[in-house]
Amino acid sequence: MSARYPAIQVLGAPAGPTAPPQNRITLIEFTGSAARRIALNPHSARPVGPFCPGQYLPLMKRLLIATLLLSLHAALAAREHPRHTDDAPVGMLDLTYTLGYDLDDSLQVLALWDDLHTAATLQGVVNRHAPRLYLNYIIESGRSIDTYWWDKYRRPGEWLAGRDTLLFGSVAEAVTAHRDDIRGVVLYDGRVASTSNVASAVAGADDLIAVRYDPRPGTLYSLLVAGGPHLKVRVRLVGDGGEPMFTGTGTIPGTRRASTGSVKCDPYLWFLERYMKRGRCTGAYGAYYIDQQWRANPRATVPNHHTLTNHDFFVSRRAFFFDLSPWSDEPATDDTLQRPGTDLAVLKELLVEAYRLNRGERMCYIGGFPAWAFKYTDWAGGSHPDVATEWEFSRIISAYNAFKDADAIGYGALANASFWQHFPLDEHYPQRWVTRDELRERGYLDSAGRVDLRGREFMIFYVGDYDASAWITQRTPSIWDHPDRGRLPLMWCISPVLQERVPMVLHNFRRTATPNDYFAAADNGAGYLMPGMLQAPREVSGLPDGLDAWAAHCKPYYEKWDLTVTGFVIDGQAPGLNPRGLDCYASFSPNGIVPQKVPLTLLHGRIPVLRADEDIMQAPPAAAQRIVERIAARPVPFHWFRNILKTPDWYMAVMDEVHRLAPNVELLDAPTFFELYRIWLEQNPEAAAGRIGR
Repeated sequence: MSARYPAIQVLGAPAGPTAPPQNRITLIEFTGSAARRIALNPHSARPVGPFCPGQYLPLMKRLLIATLLLSLHAALAAREHPRHTDDAPVGMLDLTYTLGYDLDDSLQVLALWDDLHTAATLQGVVNRHAPRLYLNYIIESGRSIDTYWWDKYRRPGEWLAGRDTLLFGSVAEAVTAHRDDIRGVVLYDGRVASTSNVASAVAGADDLIAVRYDPRPGTLYSLLVAGGPHLKVRVRLVGDGGEPMFTGTGTIPGTRRASTGSVKCDPYLWFLERYMKRGRCTGAYGAYYIDQQWRANPRATVPNHHTLTNHDFFVSRRAFFFDLSPWSDEPATDDTLQRPGTDLAVLKELLVEAYRLNRGERMCYIGGFPAWAFKYTDWAGGSHPDVATEWEFSRIISAYNAFKDADAIGYGALANASFWQHFPLDEHYPQRWVTRDELRERGYLDSAGRVDLRGREFMIFYVGDYDASAWITQRTPSIWDHPDRGRLPLMWCISPVLQERVPMVLHNFRRTATPNDYFAAADNGAGYLMPGMLQAPREVSGLPDGLDAWAAHCKPYYEKWDLTVTGFVIDGQAPGLNPRGLDCYASFSPNGIVPQKVPLTLLHGRIPVLRADEDIMQAPPAAAQRIVERIAARPVPFHWFRNILKTPDWYMAVMDEVHRLAPNVELLDAPTFFELYRIWLEQNPEAAAGRIGR
């Protein structure tokens, strides 16, 4: 393949006098099988304006060529640099061109899918041990999110400040440059949708890249397998002549198992038998992302919700992948000829095998979310609503000691988690709790140490939803960076398990927080599950009680981030927390929890428990009116309201209106709210015992 460079694409390099002299932008220009390397010093070139992905400057007019080296094979360009070191160059690949593809053109949709899928699996393998390949893809409200994070940590003194970059002009070139890092290709069938997910799982397990079989000229198969570097096909999920390998009949190929009767489900059982049961992948990570049936309806929601760029992290962690319905009472909407519940039966097999691999001691981290706009809901021809499907999936996985990092539709796309997973976090991120002496000095306790209400009503906002790596990464520029942040006390509820995929985001929040920004855990701790399904007896799985595993999982995250409050516990369709479940949360969240299925008020040992109230999502005047109405109706002076992706100016407008309607309402910071509530419970035995309210 030949690439043309009328201009150089410079990704996130510091500009002008701030650029470290040692930083170089290195272009790898490919022509046929040869390449030439052009090293550019952005400091001496004096570029005009900041560099960012997608910005092109003419080669001869804007940049001075520092060095022109001899021609060499593409693989040599990558091989000459040291691997797995903190100062090795970072490969850069801009995929934003795919955002301009016509989603009504099936061939362009195929090209989009192929480029992103292969790039993500390549990135997962290459970045497994060190941050070596970076993609530019995610755009939110006109802003390049990948540029935003790259630029933030490219500044002087930051993690990436001293790194050179290698710029690749196409997916094929990036693959060729990293051919020594991969063992070959897993080839999948474009006609059997589930084989794309199985291919990602095999890629992670065997250090391969996923390529769709398509021998037409110009496809990645033609460029990488049939031609170009002639990568070896190590695993096939399609017949030798391109015929389907999985037919939904007879015996599942390569196994002794009878077919499920579902062409969709058989590939997952093939992977279960050949990889999971043989210990060739991990049970610690799963990936719940839509398969290539996305291509049939790419406009169902935001165009990047194929979530292919989310695959890289889970490839790097050797995860199992799946896209299965959680419902037992109907066929999956993408496989209507299957027996009802076939998808669910296969999902349970995968989950119980993950449980076995984890020995029941480690939780399974699942990235993803039901793709409700495409499948399994009444949006896609099913009978179940979207939220009910979310909750049913959560209920099922919780019964097998699994939780999700909820990359839900809207802001579900995430790139570069396999790169950022290597970000060096601090050992500890401390927060201060309030003392009773401080509460007395501030007028919240009287001289006898009793809560001094003086007609006041105390409230707190659950500032969410930040239980998803993708959501928090995309919305940081528009919400966290808002100029009004810090003008009100807000309880930012963020799942600490997000440090696995986006540690740089959590670090940035702590480093730039104001005294009015306090952090609690999001639902339902270090990951989103329904904790009632951890409690024995477990009706879905029949497995032993999982509360100890959950506590052992959550404690290190809470300790690292100094979290002592869990801002919301979603019980959903699961049982509420029993005394043993409450003990579990008390062991790592001693200063408070806010579940759904508990009495209105409760003091369990020393942990204050408050039942969740309403979601407040209206425009500020209506939101304030509803808050005041709920406060008036509640028989306690402590009030909690949940909000989703609201900007700081929204909170200010709401509280201005609340104070106009009810001047006695006071918005508190989290330590003050929960410590006062604990003291109030200690002083009101009926409330502490859960015997008041409705």
